[in-house]
Amino acid sequence: MNSPLDDAIESHLAAPAPKAVVALGDCLRQRFGAHARAILFYGSCRRASDDADGIVDLYVLVDGYREAYGRLLPAVANRLLAPNVYYLETPLPGRVARAKYGVVSLDQFDNGTAHWFHSYLWGRFAQPCGLLFAADAAARERVVRTIGAAVATFAARTLPKLPDTFDSEALWTNGLILSYAAELRAEQPERIRARYAEAASEFDALTRAVAVRLGWHGDASGRYRNGTTKGERLANAAGWIVRKLQGKVLSVARLLKASFTFDGGLPYLVWKIERHSGVEVEITPFMRRFPRLGAIGAMWGTWRRGGFR
Repeated sequence: MNSPLDDAIESHLAAPAPKAVVALGDCLRQRFGAHARAILFYGSCRRASDDADGIVDLYVLVDGYREAYGRLLPAVANRLLAPNVYYLETPLPGRVARAKYGVVSLDQFDNGTAHWFHSYLWGRFAQPCGLLFAADAAARERVVRTIGAAVATFAARTLPKLPDTFDSEALWTNGLILSYAAELRAEQPERIRARYAEAASEFDALTRAVAVRLGWHGDASGRYRNGTTKGERLANAAGWIVRKLQGKVLSVARLLKASFTFDGGLPYLVWKIERHSGVEVEITPFMRRFPRLGAIGAMWGTWRRGGFR
């Protein structure tokens, strides 16, 4: 019998995806073959249910890195600093659909959503996402269970930062502000509140379900009592300070790695820097000729201009 959290996640995963996103998922199924155990759809295009004005965010969950790649180097890179990020496009009538996709093993996805100190995976996949493909019923059940762990981890690590009583909006807006600030992609609070408002019914369903999972005491109005102690709040606050520092280093490392794995890696790196740091980067002829050195130079210049605070 499914738990309330499993049921809430199942309903989100079952939401239909745009045809272009389905086509991109089919391309990834062909690319990874039997090693693809599931493909997840998340991010801004999922929230809008439209891919026309953006790059679709996908995750491919594989059975193992060496098996999926057939080569040692990308497998080692993926193991040491998941995920590897790649670019994908597929032609459609009158246009081209584009995606960036991460690759992570099912085992590392399990670990990252439940046990990682940093919020990189559990901060992303606590939010509603879609399931484009599951290899079989066992893979689907594992995805549901793992996303449930992400929601529970997100909620538990946000709770000590909340007031004595709180509602669903406070949980998600505060938690998302914290997790975004732990990367290079800090978002303004008003944008986070707008993101919650766009999918309030989905977020509220997750809140009610995770409250049951974690034993929170709530009332009929949808407000919950925060039972964390002063010591727990102090320890949690220190944890988020460390996550923020750790996240800057990890984000820079992931961006540099993406410059090697992402087709058109230097323009992608510059786009990410400008989007998430607000620092404008000019791609010089030298950077185009030597993109790896150019990537390092772009990161160094951004740091000097205060873009990685």
